[in-house]
Formats: sequence, structure tokens, C-alpha cells
Amino acid sequence: MREELLTVIEKNSRIDLKELAVILGVSEQAVLDELANLEKEGIICGYHTLIDWDKTSVEKVNALIEVRVTPQRGQGFDKIAERIYNYPEVKSVYLISGGYDLLVTLEEKSLKEISGFVSDKLSTLESVLSTATHFILKKYKDHGTILDKKHEDERELITP
Repeated sequence: MREELLTVIEKNSRIDLKELAVILGVSEQAVLDELANLEKEGIICGYHTLIDWDKTSVEKVNALIEVRVTPQRGQGFDKIAERIYNYPEVKSVYLISGGYDLLVTLEEKSLKEISGFVSDKLSTLESVLSTATHFILKKYKDHGTILDKKHEDERELITP
């Protein structure tokens, strides 16, 4: 039940408890208990709402920043990743393979704010060797959700 529960709520964390119990074939109380256990164990780390900010009047700029660092002895990449993710501007930090070590995501009001963060805060960290910034121009799909779905005509075609 645990893996199926996680799969369902990852796609829709607002699913009705009764519907979730029916899908899983268990009681509502069993679902509540399992959710509490998953939260207590740190498997469920939070619940988020996906917003298409392009459809609002709010201006937001998103960037992906690749960071090459010198890992610290005895701590690897963890200590520098922690320093980076503690900045409030940072949305996420990932350890990645390839030419860079970390991938940092930012969300700010302007290109200037992101550039300032990279040059004034990120690049000045002792362990940071280099960065490469990529601005997200448009999101098509995020967290498994297509953001700009094309509405198809669902009427049945009737031919003479």
C-alpha cells in the first residue's frame, strides 16, 4: 500500500481521503495512519501547489545554475550544498553527474536579481570553482503536469 499511496499523492496531494481509501482498498483510518507514518519518517517532506505564474500578473524569472565546486575533505559535497540551500532565494539544490557538481534552481523577480545572487553570493563561496546560469524561458511541463494543455474537441464526429 505504501508505494501506491505515495504514487497517487505525488500526482495529486489534494485527493479526497475517501477516494484515496477506495483506490487503495483500505479504510480511511488506515490511509490517515500511513500518511502520518510517512510524514514522521521524513518520506513525505511537504505538500506543494504547482502554479503557472505566466498566467498571472506576477513577474517571476526562473534559472538553473550549474555549479562546479571543490568537495570538502570528510564531507564531500554536503557542506557546500547546505550553505547554498540555506539562502532563501534558492528553491532547490541537486548533486548531479557530468561537468558540474550541483544544480541550483532560483526564482526571482528579475534577471538582475538572479545575476546579483550568482555574482555576489554563489560565486564568492570559497569552494565554488565556476558557475553556468541558464534562464528558463518557458515551462511546458513541470512536476509531471503539462502546463499549457491544448483543448481538443471532444464532440463525436458524425458523418452522413
